[in-house]
Amino acid sequence: MVEASDDVKIEVGQVARLTICRQTRRNALSAGVVEGLIAGLAQLSDNADVRAIVLTGEGERAFCAGGDLGDQLPEGGMLGMHRARGRFAELILAMRRSPKPLIARVNGHALGGGFGLVLASDLAVAADHATFGTPEVKVGLFPMMISALIQRSLSQKHAMELMLTGDRVDAARALELGVVNEVVAAADLDDAVGALAERVAAHSPAVVGLGRQAYYATEDMSLEQALRSLHSQLTINTLAEDAAEGISAFLEKRDPQWKGQ
Repeated sequence: MVEASDDVKIEVGQVARLTICRQTRRNALSAGVVEGLIAGLAQLSDNADVRAIVLTGEGERAFCAGGDLGDQLPEGGMLGMHRARGRFAELILAMRRSPKPLIARVNGHALGGGFGLVLASDLAVAADHATFGTPEVKVGLFPMMISALIQRSLSQKHAMELMLTGDRVDAARALELGVVNEVVAAADLDDAVGALAERVAAHSPAVVGLGRQAYYATEDMSLEQALRSLHSQLTINTLAEDAAEGISAFLEKRDPQWKGQ
């Protein structure tokens, strides 16, 4: 099933897809795009049939070029703009809170906020012509909000080099930095993303969702806090019906039949 707004297309299936549809603006993040992505994530996160979500941009030139500097000033002047920018933070948090694994299909430039979307995804596959970076410093804007993601994803020296210079890195360098999992030719991008998504979707959605949320919940905890939290989460995991099914299937040498519970 496919649903579409002016800015975001939602394709529902076991491997669902969210596509930013602003190709003429290099899929830049307008207010409409941000709201469309938040709504799409909520819809797909609540759908029991969805096992994974692929996030991408329309066309082959850009995944997402970041914030749209030409976006109209919202109602409320600068205070309204401040509130509107806060919705991007809500989008990133929605990505983190979703029980569904998120895979970035990086079909082109991933800059500024678009780079942030890649970093906020669990996995990423990039076309070999894709570029990554935070060029907004060159127009007098520091990558404030996405620096929280950059800080958690890259070493300090690599993070500061990107943010202070505004330089872009190519897909091969992004792979070296751990920004993406795989780089393929543009013609092979859909096959590579599909293969990765199928590997993720093959597992219990209940267990994957529980584990994903536990991972991010403990991200900023001390080692002791994280271990105590994960100890409890492991007990919850073992009580899941899918855990019992998985163990039974292993012992009986058969494929598990996941119930998502």
